[in-house]
Formats: sequence, C-alpha cells, structure tokens
Amino acid sequence: MRSLIAETHAVENQPPPFWGRNLFLGDPLLRLFLDEALDGPIEAALVQQGAFWGSTDASEFARLANCNPPQLRTHDAYGRRLDVVDYHPAYHALMRRGVEWGLGGSIWSETVGEAGRRHALRAARLFLAAQNECGHLTALSSTSAAVAALNRGPVALEVWTERIRTGAYDHRFLPADRKRGVTVGFAFAEKQAGTDVKAIQTRAERGGDGTFRLIGHKWFVSAPMSDAFLTLAQTHEGLTLFFVPRFLPDGSVNPLRFQRLKSKLGNRANASAEIELPGVAGWPLGEPGRALRLLPEIAALTRLDSALAAAGLMRSAVAQAVHHARHREASGAPLIDKPLMSRVLADLALEVAGATALVQRLARSFDAAGGDDLSGAFARAMIPAVKYWVTKTAPAVVAEAIECLGANGYSEDFDLARLYREAPGLATWDGTGNAACLDLVRLVAADPEALDPAIELIAEDLGAPGGAAADVLHAAVRACQEDEGAARVLAEHLALTGAAAALRRAVPRAIADAFIDSRLGGSWRSTYGMLDARFDAAGIVAFLYPEG
Repeated sequence: MRSLIAETHAVENQPPPFWGRNLFLGDPLLRLFLDEALDGPIEAALVQQGAFWGSTDASEFARLANCNPPQLRTHDAYGRRLDVVDYHPAYHALMRRGVEWGLGGSIWSETVGEAGRRHALRAARLFLAAQNECGHLTALSSTSAAVAALNRGPVALEVWTERIRTGAYDHRFLPADRKRGVTVGFAFAEKQAGTDVKAIQTRAERGGDGTFRLIGHKWFVSAPMSDAFLTLAQTHEGLTLFFVPRFLPDGSVNPLRFQRLKSKLGNRANASAEIELPGVAGWPLGEPGRALRLLPEIAALTRLDSALAAAGLMRSAVAQAVHHARHREASGAPLIDKPLMSRVLADLALEVAGATALVQRLARSFDAAGGDDLSGAFARAMIPAVKYWVTKTAPAVVAEAIECLGANGYSEDFDLARLYREAPGLATWDGTGNAACLDLVRLVAADPEALDPAIELIAEDLGAPGGAAADVLHAAVRACQEDEGAARVLAEHLALTGAAAALRRAVPRAIADAFIDSRLGGSWRSTYGMLDARFDAAGIVAFLYPEG
C-alpha cells in the first residue's frame, strides 16, 4: 500500500540558532571600555568566559534551570525538619562557573593580578553571564556584597570571607568548615516592612554567649539555599544587622523554618522563600543599633549588580532581535534592510549602548574611589540613578525586541519570553525605583552639593554640550530639593546624561552623538524607532552588533 504521509512544507525563512557565539569577542563596546584594564591573561580569560556564556551548552543550562524550578523540602520521610531547597543540576552548573570566575568574591581578593581594576573586570564578567541567565546571579551578588558586612563582624567570621574568596562552589548542606566554598543570602524584608527597614519587627535578645536569639519572620528571602544570611532585627539599641549561619559552631542546625517558596513572575531558576525565625542564633555585624550605617555599602554593591544584570539582559535581547532581522526576509529583502526595522534596531542598540557604558563607567569609579575623592563622590551620587534608569529601561527594551521576532518572540521556545519575565525583578531587587529616587532626595537634602562632583565629571566628558547639560542637572537638583515628587526627573536626567558622557569617552563620535541628540537634544519619547534620517541606523547596528 502506498503511504498516505506526505511532507506538507519545508522550513524556510527562519533564522539559524542564535547560540554558539563568543559574547565577549562579539561586543566591541565592552572591549573598548575595558581596553585599559586588559592584559594578555585577563583578555584570554574573558574570551574563554564569553565563549562559554554564548555557547549552546550554557543556553541549555539556562533553559533547564528555569523549566525545573527549585523545590522546597521542609521534612524528611520520617517527619524530621529539613528546611532545604533542591535545585536542578543545570542551576549548579551555572553557579559553579560564576563562582569559579569570581562573581562571588573577586572584588575582595588579596591577589595582585587584578588590583586597581577588580570592580571593572567583575562587572564585565557579570555582564557576560547575565546575557545567558540572570536568576543564579542573585546568590552571587548577595554573597559578594555580604563581605562588606562580614568585614565588620567578629574575627571568627573571617573564615567565611576566606571561603567566599576560594572560587569554589559547594552546594552541599554541610557546616561551613566542611565545605570548599560558601554563599550568603539576605533576610531583610518582612510582611509589614519592605524598603522601610525601620518597620522591621523581628527582635533579637542577647544569649549570654556572644550571640543573640532572633525571633520573627522574613517575607522575601532570596537564595534560601545559602550557607548563611545577613538578617535585620531590632535590639534594645535599635536596628542591628546579624550574621545567621545555617549550622552552629557545634555542627547542629540553626533552626530556620522555611514556610514556602514564592511563586514569582520570573527569576524562576532562583528560589525566594518565606522563613520563620523561632529563636535562631546570630552574631551582630558592626555595633548594635547601627545597621543603617552598614546597609548603604551593601546596597551600593547590589544595585551596581542589578544594573549590570539589566544591561546584560538587554544586550542579549537586542542581539537576538538583530540576529533574527538579518536572517528573516520580508517582501524579498532581509528585515534589517527595511527602514522601519533598521531604525527600531538602531534605537534599541543606542539604548543598550548607553546602559552598558554607564554601568561600566560606574564600576570603574568603584575601583578609583579608594584613592580619588572625586571618583568616590561620583560613585555615591550615581548609584541610585544608574540602578533606577537601567533597570527601568530593561522591560521596554525586551518588549520591543520581542516584537522584532514577531510571534517567535512571544513563544516560550525562544529566550525572549524568559528575559521579559526576568526584567521587572531587577528593578525591585534591593529596592524599587522609588526607593532609589528617595536615596537621591536624602542625598541632596543632607548636602545640596553632593551631586556636584558627578555633574562636573559628566560635563567634562561631554565636551561642548557639557555646560548646557550641567545647567539642566543643577536645575533638576533644585527641583528635587523643593519637591520630593520630582526625584524621578532628576534620576532619569542624571542617568541619561551620565550615559551620554560615558559613550562620548568610549565609542565613535557618530554613535555617541546619535545618543546625545536623540536623548538629550529634545523631549525623550516613550517608544523606539523614532531616529530620523540624519543618523546612520545601519551603521549603528553594524558597529554595536557585528555579524559573526
């Protein structure tokens, strides 16, 4: 009998797979920005990392880690408390690479190899990793930032800093002294207290042995598989930051009680948990009652990471949109040659370039801050604005990239759906957009001239347009002093102008000028693709997203 099965169609006019590329070699802007920080061994390492994060293997790890989210086990088969979170092996594969390549501890390293450029190089590595998968970066970011507080704790905690710096990932549920490496999470938020940490109700009572007993709850604990948590609680002296390990010095388990894992919009590879604290042991970090002196340093580091991750996520989304447009035809020509598509992609490319340049510039200021008062002032002033603008930009950029792919972009078979779910979370991690803006309000309220060093450096880097830009920023500062509700205007102007200045330092003049003219030359608009014919849209895309 003749077969009744027939081929119905051939697969045509679909792009080849995106993954299988080197994310470092394919990013001319990142390489330009790192030029002064690179030497032979460091560049070779970044090439290796760019190859991994852009590989089909890493893409599959990202897919599996998000399709198989963490699972909570509160009890064993016999009814004994466990309170552990199980992760898919793909998540551990991502974590292993991230820890090995210094995302958890390299800025605290005591080796001389990266001295003076630790933040810039870690920023580049995190930016590359974020283009593949952002969820696992939460644990690496909190671990890195936690060292700032651990350094203020008792000498006994030095062993934790040492294990964070080892570059070894060890996810086994064991006491820290039996592990090759450790991770640290945050337990700050409560049901009634999010960014308003003064409303925290968890209380801590002295235990008589140098420890405190913490009683209360935590509403949103990211990376709950961590070996320890920085935890906020109230003492008689006031709000205090505590170090709460999973295991006590005698090897027994500290009785943190996991209630449930959050069901989140995105960030699915990473768990977030609700936890009860029924008298767990903790060690104070810094002086009791002085938590508010420690938190800004921690927040500065995590906000930088949020902005870096958002910039990397945007880079990945637009790179996939460009790839699609180069290989998809409509009406007999590649989509990328169509004027409407070309201008959309160029506008998106400028947005990502501005975000990338801005976060890399901020990371470099962290490196210089120790020996340069101006760089330190720049970093302090720019952190809230950079975190605000870059993370706010990410959802809109990814949404437009989805449209470039059409229905494919809206399908879970492609990466953009996951990137879109991930993007809003980066704006809420370590405080929402309004929280970042209120930090700017407090900064200028305490010192009306606090932003002057940043404005001075931005104006200097901008060159001829710098004077007018500085006048606009000073006016925004005055408006913010008079009206707290104007803080978003200040944050966005500060970030956009900072991005323009950072681009002027790094990229060809035509690209920097396109960003300056379209973002600072008039009223900024809410959608992409409105560049006019003055700008070489094809040239912008070709430079920032070279074929390969």
